[in-house]
Amino acid sequence: MPTDVTDVDVLVIGGGVNGVGIAMDAAGRGLKVALCEMHDLASATSSNSSKLIHGGLRYLEHYEFALVKKALAEREVLLASAPHIMWPLRFRLPHQPKLRPAWMLRLGLYLYDHLAKRSQLPSSHSLRFGVNSPLKDSFTKGFEYSDGWVDDARLVVLCAMAAQQHGAEIKPRTTCVSAQRIADAWRLILENTDTHAQQHYRAKVLVNAAGPWASSVFDKVIEQAAPQQLRLVKGSHIVVPQLHDQPQAYILQHTDNRIVFVIPYEQHFSLIGTTDVDYQGDPAQVAISAAEIDYLCQVANDHFTQQVSAKDVVWSYAGVRPLIAAEQAAGQQAQTASRDYRFTLEAQAGAPLLSVFGGKLTTYRLLAEAAVNTISPYFAHTSAPWTKHATLPGGDFSSQPALMAQLRQQHPWLDLAILQRWVRSYGRLCQQFLPNTQDSNHAQSGLEVLGEHFGGGLYQAEVDYLMRQEWAYNAEDILWRRTKLGLRLNTDQVARLQHYMQAQLNSAV
Repeated sequence: MPTDVTDVDVLVIGGGVNGVGIAMDAAGRGLKVALCEMHDLASATSSNSSKLIHGGLRYLEHYEFALVKKALAEREVLLASAPHIMWPLRFRLPHQPKLRPAWMLRLGLYLYDHLAKRSQLPSSHSLRFGVNSPLKDSFTKGFEYSDGWVDDARLVVLCAMAAQQHGAEIKPRTTCVSAQRIADAWRLILENTDTHAQQHYRAKVLVNAAGPWASSVFDKVIEQAAPQQLRLVKGSHIVVPQLHDQPQAYILQHTDNRIVFVIPYEQHFSLIGTTDVDYQGDPAQVAISAAEIDYLCQVANDHFTQQVSAKDVVWSYAGVRPLIAAEQAAGQQAQTASRDYRFTLEAQAGAPLLSVFGGKLTTYRLLAEAAVNTISPYFAHTSAPWTKHATLPGGDFSSQPALMAQLRQQHPWLDLAILQRWVRSYGRLCQQFLPNTQDSNHAQSGLEVLGEHFGGGLYQAEVDYLMRQEWAYNAEDILWRRTKLGLRLNTDQVARLQHYMQAQLNSAV
């Protein structure tokens, strides 16, 4: 055994929302935690969602009442924990009598309103679409209800930051290449995916939260049969110029019984998704197909007066949802598969192994709390669960307008659009890269303090902060996960950003 071994209580494999959630919860309870992620944080499923904090209205149709109740209650907790990256969103559901009768929708929305207590979100109601409706004239009636929006990738990063603040070691771009039980501990080898430098760890408990790779961790790293197989389901989304300028999202019914969301996105766009397609192969290679793009365009075109086609797509993405295979009946459609989660705990050989299968974005905190509760008996002392009332980094403010007003007063030279983006991405964390100057008579000097402008309102000060504090390593990390400014930068600007970041990394070596 090498002499340079790092001892931890818990080592977590996987830097998606479940992995960082578990790391955050465990570190906050006094455990020594390390987390490794083979790519960037939130680089797979957790950044490729529909970006909703929701109970899952359509899950009621599949009788998943317990899951919906759990998720509905959790909406309120999450919205309070991160007002910078989460906020309430109203959804409009056009009624199509041939698909689902009005009584069924009313019943579903009644359950949605009452399965869990609400304090922030207004209840549902019926409505009529008038002359200002973006929908086609054939849609005259519908319903409106509440759920929530979340910047999914930033949620993952903020949880990782919270874990680090509680002492956890967060290691992106680091693969666990070997995990062996020796006596009452795990002996682990972690390898940097760029330099291939290796580090040795000894952990009392190993947590497998590798998402779509959770089963393959057993085959390739632990070298034993996986206790649970996953059904991988691809969900794809497209982004197009906005279909309407109203603040509500739409939930559209289709003749194949699927539903598709159309969500206001990044001020000038509409996010359309998702699909549900069974997927075989490496989750890292998942991509949207031409058929999926056409499908999403067709569903939108069936409803909205503003028509779109594949040529209007400015961005698309696809992710793999790891669903629990054992619960699926033969031939069951992907959209009916359960989004709940399951743990397996192996402790017979002395060193416990907790594996996480399934789950959804909205229930990540509950999953993490339950996971740490499960492994707590293996430690002499852990403190009580704490995350329910915790605020994620940057979220310690009353409302976005109030924080905007405060920062606007302190930095009147700042462009309003940039400040607005900073508030809804970083909250108070933006004060870490805002210049100290408050001189309203020198607006230009204030912008100069931000350093080089890479385009789209992205300045050097923000880039430096993201590299220093949020594990950003390349242009893709910043443009598609830490921000969504990839929608606004051209090829030359992206290349300039990448060149700058690489130079910063080289100088730090």
